[in-house]
Amino acid sequence: MPIAIHVTFAFSTEAPTDVLLQFEAAAIPEQRILSTHTRMGVAEHFARVTAEDDIGERVWLDIEGRFEVEYRAEVEVRRMVANLTSLAGLPPHDLPGEAVKYLLDSRYCPADSFQSFVEAEFAGTSGGARVEAIRAWIAEHFTYAPGASHAATTAQDSFIERRGICRDYAHMLVTLARASAIPARYVACYAPDVEPPDFHAVAEVFLADPSVIGGGAWQLVDATGMADPAETVKIGVGRDAADVSFLTSFGPSEFLDKTVCVTRT
Repeated sequence: MPIAIHVTFAFSTEAPTDVLLQFEAAAIPEQRILSTHTRMGVAEHFARVTAEDDIGERVWLDIEGRFEVEYRAEVEVRRMVANLTSLAGLPPHDLPGEAVKYLLDSRYCPADSFQSFVEAEFAGTSGGARVEAIRAWIAEHFTYAPGASHAATTAQDSFIERRGICRDYAHMLVTLARASAIPARYVACYAPDVEPPDFHAVAEVFLADPSVIGGGAWQLVDATGMADPAETVKIGVGRDAADVSFLTSFGPSEFLDKTVCVTRT
């Protein structure tokens, strides 16, 4: 079933400022872009660049004053969804090079600090079963609370507060998976049934692929429980939210408004 996306947002700068945007659905094999239209204001400079892991594109802008964006797309998700608990983990020494960086600490995900916790809390589990145990633990112990966190909130902060939004849930799952020696990355995405409607964030973990001897594959996991991996449209991926923010301003800016509508068609 195709997913329809309609997004608008606006922001402003007082002086010429470089801005990096990432908000369009990625054109990748697991999802087919049926239609797309992007309308943006006038910029002094405009350029498209490939995003992290060649998933999606970023847009470089040089702007001054108010800037508006409208994006529409219809996307068919073709992702094969596996039974997470049936998937084994891969020993770190068997991981492909591109997955290794997703074992390491990043700005919002201090995984090394949680190694003792995961071994005590999730003892006896490994691979996909460990990831499912982590997801269930977050679902049980965290409260979804819009406004409870901010741009500087890390997974360590969320662990103490036990509340947050999708960004914080994803950071927590990524952190605990990495602490378990399972590569995990942050995924910016669109999905129906997200409440309140907004840009969404989930995690993705690298586990053994039973169809390929010695191989692995990325599997989506939403710790909030709102997004179905079979209906999730990827925008981009990264080590954490810093790598895949829909708006990064390299100078003072003011975010003005935003609407996000994601529906099944």
